[in-house]
Amino acid sequence: MSNESPSPRPARPPLLIAAAMLALIALFYLLREHWGHVMGVWPYLLLLACPVMHLFHHHGGHRHHGDGPPR
Repeated sequence: MSNESPSPRPARPPLLIAAAMLALIALFYLLREHWGHVMGVWPYLLLLACPVMHLFHHHGGHRHHGDGPPR
């Protein structure tokens, strides 16, 4: 048996970090060039967020006092 411990993995792979940075830069330039279009759609995106949040935020948040233990 070997007493050598395996080398620790980096917290995040460098390729993943580079891809995330590249995506952020691309998003910045895309928004900078099309900001007028984004602002025209903003009220509709805000209204669309309401039902989406309603669908995803109702899991286990409404327990009644007479119910059993929380799930």
